[in-house]
Amino acid sequence: MKLEELLDIENKYCARNYIPANVVIGKGRGVWVWDLDGKRYLDCVSAYGAVNQGHCHPKILKSLVEQAEKLTIISRAFRSDIIGTFCRELCEVTGSRKVLLMNSGAEAVETALKAVRKWGYAARKVPKDKAEIIVCADNFHGRTIAIIGFSSVDLYRKGFGPFTGGFVTIPFGDAEALKKAITPNTVGFLLEPIQAEGGINVPPAGYLKDIRSICTEAGIALMFDEIQTGFGRTGTMLAEDLEHIKADVSIVGKSLGGGFYPISAVCSRNEVLDAIGPGEHGSTFGGNPLACAVARTSLKVIQEENMVENARKMGLVLKKEFENMKSRLIKAVRGTGLMLGLELSEESPDLCAKLIDAGLLVNKAGKGVIRVAPPLVVSEEEAGWALERFREVLCD
Repeated sequence: MKLEELLDIENKYCARNYIPANVVIGKGRGVWVWDLDGKRYLDCVSAYGAVNQGHCHPKILKSLVEQAEKLTIISRAFRSDIIGTFCRELCEVTGSRKVLLMNSGAEAVETALKAVRKWGYAARKVPKDKAEIIVCADNFHGRTIAIIGFSSVDLYRKGFGPFTGGFVTIPFGDAEALKKAITPNTVGFLLEPIQAEGGINVPPAGYLKDIRSICTEAGIALMFDEIQTGFGRTGTMLAEDLEHIKADVSIVGKSLGGGFYPISAVCSRNEVLDAIGPGEHGSTFGGNPLACAVARTSLKVIQEENMVENARKMGLVLKKEFENMKSRLIKAVRGTGLMLGLELSEESPDLCAKLIDAGLLVNKAGKGVIRVAPPLVVSEEEAGWALERFREVLCD
């Protein structure tokens, strides 16, 4: 089927909640994807971090097939032989006490918000229906009705009100603003350690340590949304490891499913998840055997194949090369590990299209920032190939 035919079918039958680039991908392996004409592209988006392990990783695929032939779902009304083992392994990797398994990232964020509110009413003695959670401007935690209520993006909010209350917004990276925002009704602080869709915004050095101390002193839950930053993307297992701290609650997803199956989790290091009782929260597909099998192997290959270290090493290489690139278009290079962003000195509407034509699958992260986030398996040779194409387009 020709590209034009596929686009016509998609435009006719698919809801228009996305405007994808006019390239149709039919195959993926490692860092590479191919369109229907056989043209090869190096993936610099990684499905927003969902394929940290690379496209179609053979070990994860094998686990998927083997589990799919045995049991896919039984619902949480009954026990499976894999959920406990996987939860233990996820606790070990993240340094958690307990985890609650869900499906999508936004679903896990909603779960964390519920759990922290419930915990806060008991632990902080907050009056009924008065709990507050502090969030950051320019955040992205999903597009559910509660989450968009504290979004800074008008596009996500317009026409969808009224919104859920109980959220207080402060500037990202400002520890003093957090101190001032805390009241007796505050139960938690939710943020991304590095803002992804906000433009690959990295907080000032020491910020994560500072907010950890502030939350500890105030007795509120520090909640990190590590859905994009987690599992090696920043050159550390979790972004919190960049400053050697631990959040009370870590929300993970995307690459937990290895690019094969949606799975997310709320990981708690204190008593937050103990606040959720039977029947107070749930998900038919959350923690199903197929998801657990895929996620177990997804975590194993990240560790066994040294993907975290490779992300750190290749991130340094790419960042240095971009910083040394003599391009009038690059104002600054943001990020760490393989979570990088090229801040543009001027708005260039067709720049992504030019990079895609050159063989680089890219998109924007926020306004005026080109995302550079290949799978963590990228090699020096592949990074060099990508840099050549970036130079061709950015240094013309």
